[in-house]
Amino acid sequence: MTPETVVSLVQRGMEVMVLVGGPILLGILATGLVISVFQAATQINEATLSFIPKLLIAFAIFIFAGSWMVQTVVDFTIRLYQSIPQMIG
Repeated sequence: MTPETVVSLVQRGMEVMVLVGGPILLGILATGLVISVFQAATQINEATLSFIPKLLIAFAIFIFAGSWMVQTVVDFTIRLYQSIPQMIG
């Protein structure tokens, strides 16, 4: 296995990681920003006020995009396992 192959595998793995984790992280980030602005405007400092909406948004994103996320990871894993003979030989 050459260093270029290892770099390529790591790069593709990181791309899949960003693709799968990105929607959840962006949704939670946007929700946290909106809640923080609301808390600053109303001077309400309650920890559950930011936690519960973030949890609900993450759950909603999992429901709507979960099948795509799982399919992306499965496709990557299948391609990785299928390329093992080429990497060895």
